[in-house]
Amino acid sequence: MNGYLASPLTFLISTVISLYILAVMLRFLFQLTRADFYNPLTQFIVKITSPALRPLRRIIPGWGGMDIAALVLMLLLQMLSVWLVFLLAGRPIDPPNLLIVSVAQLVDLAFSVFIFAILIQAILSWITPGTYNPVTSVLFSLTEPVLRRVRRVIPPISGFDLSPLVAILGLQVVRMLVMPLFGVLAGAGPLVR
Repeated sequence: MNGYLASPLTFLISTVISLYILAVMLRFLFQLTRADFYNPLTQFIVKITSPALRPLRRIIPGWGGMDIAALVLMLLLQMLSVWLVFLLAGRPIDPPNLLIVSVAQLVDLAFSVFIFAILIQAILSWITPGTYNPVTSVLFSLTEPVLRRVRRVIPPISGFDLSPLVAILGLQVVRMLVMPLFGVLAGAGPLVR
């Protein structure tokens, strides 16, 4: 019975926790990029993450404009998720490897957030250019710091902005260089999901 229920339970636990981690990460990134906090999407993210962040902020103050409590919450939730998955699989994991795997998965998630945000923004700019949409506004706030740096090196050519393509390729290459290092630290090979 344990083997029968382990896979669905593992999937359910990791999915629910991962979605909440994604919400906390988006809130952290929205704060870093100074996204519009009156936007309906950011208000949704703030409301679902505040119950967990409010008590942590009493203990862990921000530093240099960064929400350290959000970083700690993401790490704790990711560690809980990894530990539960290993527990349900009947495999032990020691605390140093638990920390390394958790940090690796959070870094991988951050890469995914930026890659998908740039991709979605590029597609929306082709489908509905120039129209206001709450999602487009937040995506612009999130991706513009990355795309602006790329545009300094590769400006638009004949009206075509190649910065999203270059940024996605660059992020993917950096991800491919960084993620195996976590596997080496954990002694388990590459840890990319």
